Amino acid sequence: MTTTSPRSIRVSPETRGSNDTLRVTEIFFSLQGEARSVGRPTTFVRLTGCPLRCRYCDTAYAFTGGSTLPIDDICRRVEEHPSRHVTVTGGEPLAQPGVNVLMSRLADAGYAVSLETSGALDIAAVDTRVSRVVDFKTPGSGEAHRNRFENVRHLRVQDQVKFVICHRVDYEWAKACCAEHDLTNRVDDVLFSPSAGQMDPTELADWILADGLDVRFQIQLHKVLWGDEPGR
Repeated sequence: MTTTSPRSIRVSPETRGSNDTLRVTEIFFSLQGEARSVGRPTTFVRLTGCPLRCRYCDTAYAFTGGSTLPIDDICRRVEEHPSRHVTVTGGEPLAQPGVNVLMSRLADAGYAVSLETSGALDIAAVDTRVSRVVDFKTPGSGEAHRNRFENVRHLRVQDQVKFVICHRVDYEWAKACCAEHDLTNRVDDVLFSPSAGQMDPTELADWILADGLDVRFQIQLHKVLWGDEPGR
């Protein structure tokens, strides 16, 4: 990814058509709370809608509602914030085909773009400049049957894989998944995150250390700072 400052995002007629709008819940500026860039000031574009219903979901408010915005307008609102880092999240961003247009536009403008997506939808068409954070669903989510493991072959080093751990069964499942798909060699970062309110973070940390796993333990920084306040 480029390290230069973003330039103005070009408003292009090529983006107009069936995929020139997106349903958006919110666009906000905050600290990245998860993944490789945790702690970095980041502009978030949260899209509306998700085909999954994870038991621990903390963004159910993004399932419905939102506003339909032209991609040009979304880009202008991103430009209003000072960060060169942009995270496209949801809901499930890949449920809207136009999201690929948005991410490519942002990458063209020099932004460091990341995508937060479940492991349930095809990631193959995502711009190669985008760091994809793929959240494979553990049994505790209630949605493990939705995982699309065909996505593994599309992973690149700059991508990230995430597992939200609810209990020991989830931990053992995630550990086996890492071994079966050689995930720690496919991507730079495999993230194990305790499900807030369900899993003792210290216990998860102890399991990782006892097994000597080559994964990154993470706690959601934004929840430490602001709790469940939307838009933070």
